[in-house]
Amino acid sequence: MKTGTSRPEGAFVLLLFQAIFWLAAGLSAFPFALAGEIWMVGLGFASWLLASLAILLAIALVWRRRRARRLAIALEIVCLAGAVLQLVLPIGANHGPVALLVNLALPAAVIWLLWGKRMRAEFSAAVS
Repeated sequence: MKTGTSRPEGAFVLLLFQAIFWLAAGLSAFPFALAGEIWMVGLGFASWLLASLAILLAIALVWRRRRARRLAIALEIVCLAGAVLQLVLPIGANHGPVALLVNLALPAAVIWLLWGKRMRAEFSAAVS
């Protein structure tokens, strides 16, 4: 049994939660396409594609793939940047506690779990 840390497994769970939220968002876009906003089909499939990427990254994190850690951190930084833009720009985005938890706290927690020398060493010792 490995004596390493279980932080990648925690990031795995959080990435799966994020993927579930993106799958739900993609699914909720399709009824709008039936109502005449046909471009919502593209947004729904884009959300599903993003969720698929998150699921694959989560699996690769558990397998300790070296690139998975870097890609997961990059994905979460992009998510944080988008969330900050939604908060700053007056576009009518939701600023409630659920939106703050899903858009800010969850990506920040994944970055915190995967950041640092110990995690870099954990993933560099693994097979790429």
